[in-house]
Amino acid sequence: MAQSIKRLSPRRVATETERGFHADGGGLYLQVSKFDTKSWVFRFTLNKRSREMGLGPLHTVSLADAREEALKCRKLVREGIDPIEQRKSIRGQALAEAVKVMTFKACADKYISAHSAGWKNVKHATQWTNTLNTYAYPIFGDLPVQAVDTGLVMKVLEPIWSTKTETAGRVRGRIENILDWATVRKYREGENPARWKGHLDTLLPARSKVQKVKHHAALPYDEIGTFIKELRKQKGISARGLEFLILTVARTGEAIKATWDEFDFEKALWVIPADRMKADKEHRVPLSSAALDVLAGLKVNAVNDYVFPGMKRTTSLSNMAFLQLLKRMDHHDLTVHGFRSTFRDWAAERTGYSNEVAEMALAHAVGDKVEAAYRRGDLLKKRVRIMEDWATFCSTVQDGGGEVVPIRGSGQ
Repeated sequence: MAQSIKRLSPRRVATETERGFHADGGGLYLQVSKFDTKSWVFRFTLNKRSREMGLGPLHTVSLADAREEALKCRKLVREGIDPIEQRKSIRGQALAEAVKVMTFKACADKYISAHSAGWKNVKHATQWTNTLNTYAYPIFGDLPVQAVDTGLVMKVLEPIWSTKTETAGRVRGRIENILDWATVRKYREGENPARWKGHLDTLLPARSKVQKVKHHAALPYDEIGTFIKELRKQKGISARGLEFLILTVARTGEAIKATWDEFDFEKALWVIPADRMKADKEHRVPLSSAALDVLAGLKVNAVNDYVFPGMKRTTSLSNMAFLQLLKRMDHHDLTVHGFRSTFRDWAAERTGYSNEVAEMALAHAVGDKVEAAYRRGDLLKKRVRIMEDWATFCSTVQDGGGEVVPIRGSGQ
């Protein structure tokens, strides 16, 4: 038996040049390939099936190591275990464990990639990445996602919770979403350390306690007539676009991206597609006589499909165009979005229109689920009247006080 194994000497292993298999015994062979490379092979038979198992190249696996590996394989074969299949199983388990050890940043990248297609605003993914890069990644970006705990989350949030409260709230929510995703994908286990209710709310003060709510700077409704008079003296697409936005109480993105095919001039109607609406739902806007006049003036000199074209012939106005116009008009204290608040205050304090009609004009989502389920219409006929009254009010310079706009018809 002693002569049936360990037949090869270290010298022969080093100098052997004949191509083929050279037996060391016990199923171990030195293989010399046609390329003059040398490697170790273990040959065995199990369940009447002959197999060969590579043990590695000579430059990596020495004769002594190869004999040790061959001994292990022989023991497995004696127990009816295929050493090749067992090695595959061990490697598979190791790979599975390695996959599970995902860093927080790797999970964040996958989360953003998976969800970005569903985000309406293309800048959303950039905002996610930027905030995580600034606040979360320096603390635990390179750590296994399983290692992220409450202490690490607090280390991110505490320095900015009082000074950058809105940003901190967004960062917390994004960390929570990523950790939830990682849990579902089996990259981590346990409770979410970024959860607010019943967890972080016991460690951090409510945002409302440390951050005063800042509303969009709005023009008092009794000054809108004076402002519109001043605005109509301004030349250019931006001025006409802002006037149209005010008359239709639309959002900036809804107005500047408007195309001519969205308008039905015979029905005095503007239909904004769902993909441009905050609520992802098509919105019909009745057009007042004043709004139609703005469109008529622009239609004559239309240069592309956009109602409010930009500097280039193929683009629309930029998101900043109206704000820059306000600054040029020396209204640094106002925001574009604030004109929607001006309309809302006017509707509540100077008219008899119902809250529901005003909210529908602003395309606000219905907060009550029961109400949303039963309300199928969009109150278009009633909104025709409120938009015409709003346009009339906008064209009238107030001298103080003023009477409440009378309710027209019934069921306002």
